[in-house]
Amino acid sequence: MIKEIHIETKYRNEFIDITDKVEESIKGFNNGLVVVFSQHTTAAITVNEGSDLSVKADIRKKLSDLVPVDNRFKHSEGNSDAHIKVSLIGPSETLIVKNGKLMLGTWQRLFLCEFDGPRNRKILLKAVKG
Repeated sequence: MIKEIHIETKYRNEFIDITDKVEESIKGFNNGLVVVFSQHTTAAITVNEGSDLSVKADIRKKLSDLVPVDNRFKHSEGNSDAHIKVSLIGPSETLIVKNGKLMLGTWQRLFLCEFDGPRNRKILLKAVKG
């Protein structure tokens, strides 16, 4: 099974909780793995704390400290920082599915990390039975 979800981002840098959208998309898939993959070079996928909003803000701030927007990069499109941030976070996550639910920890949620928005993003889901 391969499905896709579409996310419209609103800001240059934001973390959008996509956990519920992914679970809705894999309804009917009981047990195995699901790969959640961003087809974009400036948007990443990660799992992290979803209860305390300050965690997302802290991660965005630290990434901006590490890789500032204006850092005289050679890439001429003005979004080199976004490319580097995606390389640090990664474009995908592989998650365990049991009884149709993502097996996340108590505080964990799945996020699309936008680093070059606002944009329309397409996320692919590949479910593998097992």
